[in-house]
Amino acid sequence: MILAADIGGTKTVLALFDEHSPHLEAVRQETFPSRAYPEFSQVLEKFLTASPRLSIRAACFGVAGPVIDGCVRTTNLPWVLDEQELAKLLHTECVYLLNDLQAAAIGMQHLKPEEFHVLNKGHERQRPGHAVLLAAGTGLGEAILYWDGQRHVAMASEGGHTDYAPQSDQEIELLRYLRKQFGHVSYERVLSGPGLYHIYCFLRDTGFAEEPGWLKEKIQSSTPHTAAITEVGLAKAHPLCSESLSLFARIYGAAAGNLALLVMASGGVYVGGGIAPRMLPKLADGEFMESFTGKGRYREFLAALPVRVALNSLAPLLGAAEFARRSTH
Repeated sequence: MILAADIGGTKTVLALFDEHSPHLEAVRQETFPSRAYPEFSQVLEKFLTASPRLSIRAACFGVAGPVIDGCVRTTNLPWVLDEQELAKLLHTECVYLLNDLQAAAIGMQHLKPEEFHVLNKGHERQRPGHAVLLAAGTGLGEAILYWDGQRHVAMASEGGHTDYAPQSDQEIELLRYLRKQFGHVSYERVLSGPGLYHIYCFLRDTGFAEEPGWLKEKIQSSTPHTAAITEVGLAKAHPLCSESLSLFARIYGAAAGNLALLVMASGGVYVGGGIAPRMLPKLADGEFMESFTGKGRYREFLAALPVRVALNSLAPLLGAAEFARRSTH
């Protein structure tokens, strides 16, 4: 068996894959609330106790954080993972840690066409090119799919922590608002689950619209708060929530356009993570793409790029399993 995991700040998904199966399909899968466990090893042991006679040939874990020398300290959790320690625990020499977006980028190549929603069809290219992935969830992840002439190679990135670059007077005011709280304002402070709530608070506190009691109660009783903001915003039931989604979509589109330009992503742009599928009607209404292409002289280049939202949340898990399978052959 191959053991794979997608380790995020909110949830951790573990799955077993039969390495001899022609298709990557999990034979067993379980999801754990990440913050309920002080250490990842506790999650791992709980998962493995259900299969006491299990023989693992290789394991690969996609982790939300920078992997350096086979170790990672997770960005939004107090967990520290080490390949050598995990190898001892699993009784196998083949254990790999990947940045979660690197794993997700590999997984994107194994999704079916129907597992994407196309935001921009783009133009067909005679030759493959580099591609990029952005994924807003608990945090903001970015990855690059470098075309080496034969195949796409997934490259890890911590681009979600680069400086937030406002493009309008409203976005400049948002930067000033967040700087008072955090000092440095990265894109992750805006383009994430907590970031959407930050946008809502900014609009509320700067007088965009008054927050009625029912909305305040709904948001505060919702876990996470962003679920209520998204629900009300998509229903256009209150301007605070509707504008929160619009501002989020515009900034998301601009960030995606920046990354596409950075690597000349003629191979296209993937939008992953848990937020995009939940607010898909908002991303599809045109504001995301308008900001994506709003790069002056490079509007035409960006308008020709395919942009797709991944609807299958298991892409990072599939990518981790595929990396383990490839690395041990």
